[in-house]
Amino acid sequence: MLRVAWLTAILFVAPAFAEDLVVAETALRDPKPVFATIESRNVVPARARIGGTVAELSVREGDLVTAGQEIASVGDDKLASQLVALKAEADKTAADLARARDLAARGVIAKAQLDAAAAAASVAQSRLEAQRQLLAEGQVFAPRAGRVLRVPTTTGAVVMPGEAIAVIADETYVLRVRLPERHARFLKAGDDIQIDNGDGARKSGKITLVYPQIEDGRVVADAAVEGLEQYFVGERVRVLVASEPRPAIVVPSVYVLTRFGADYVRLKASDGSVVDAPVQIGQPLMLETGAAAIEILSGLRPGDTLVQP
Repeated sequence: MLRVAWLTAILFVAPAFAEDLVVAETALRDPKPVFATIESRNVVPARARIGGTVAELSVREGDLVTAGQEIASVGDDKLASQLVALKAEADKTAADLARARDLAARGVIAKAQLDAAAAAASVAQSRLEAQRQLLAEGQVFAPRAGRVLRVPTTTGAVVMPGEAIAVIADETYVLRVRLPERHARFLKAGDDIQIDNGDGARKSGKITLVYPQIEDGRVVADAAVEGLEQYFVGERVRVLVASEPRPAIVVPSVYVLTRFGADYVRLKASDGSVVDAPVQIGQPLMLETGAAAIEILSGLRPGDTLVQP
């Protein structure tokens, strides 16, 4: 299988190679196998807005929810009792207002008494609506679409205002890589990354964010890779990331010929003569242009001139 490495500099033209090629040193970044974790880009809790008892819970771990979906209901017997009292008060003041209007129409009471009855009815109705709104805040809604990771409570449990009823992971997953801090010097957004499932098939992606803070001696980076939704949140996968650049000599594969199990290149001397020079080859590579190349471990040095066979 062709091993892919990342070249940080291409110092020759490909694939339209000239007849003569001047060998130059380039920076090569070998794929480094590490482990990464599938994580949600955002994990948010759905919280209770009032204290009370969980009367209804309609989700469990693993469920998919939509933004604004009701996932639980929190009730408070004290608030319900207050609502009954306020409803009775509102009904009484409404009846008093209707009677005052009838008496005012017949001239029995003054307008000031009618205004006082109207004000009392308005205040009672406002208090009733406020209590109804407070009870409505017992409904707990999903803050965004995603998958329920945890439900740390159950029906009948007493919760406080602001307590998490469920923890929801955003459906947008990222591949989170943690590397030793020495990699922070060269790891950058846009670097290639591959998921290696061990079956020969690889998923390719790119580093999208390198966090500016070192955590426990490691630099943390996020990568975008298609198909992450098929993994579990928190699942560890083997990935290949570009390692620290090292100097190397890389030439297009067409300049290397093999005879009787030995590898050669056609080397032009200073007097113009051409000789076949043995070389030790390394890993096969692929240039950014898509042309095949190969690393030369020994037998060449920068400045040598090659002739294409």
